[in-house]
Amino acid sequence: MSEGAPHPTQGLNDTVHHRSRLGILAVLREVDRAEFGYLRDALSLSDGNLSRHLRTLEEAGYIEIHKGYHGRRPRTWVTLTGAGAKELDLEIAALRALVARLDEPPPPS
Repeated sequence: MSEGAPHPTQGLNDTVHHRSRLGILAVLREVDRAEFGYLRDALSLSDGNLSRHLRTLEEAGYIEIHKGYHGRRPRTWVTLTGAGAKELDLEIAALRALVARLDEPPPPS
């Protein structure tokens, strides 16, 4: 453990770190774009809960939301932005640093 270095949790982004929002960003990293219903089902969220988290991520500039139609049915597609991908990478790096710190042997007493 390095003295004076900030604790790895200081690198966590509160907007990204929420379980549902982290899940949204992780799913979007795996695909070019995801349809609202796919995200809802993959993450076991209600429509309202998913909408609220998508709004938060969109306001932060981490995702883009596109509305359109598939045939006559309205659809909502979500894509990860460059800023969102960067924040996800930073979050993963902070989590890895935290795990590495916890894996270090404790200092002698």
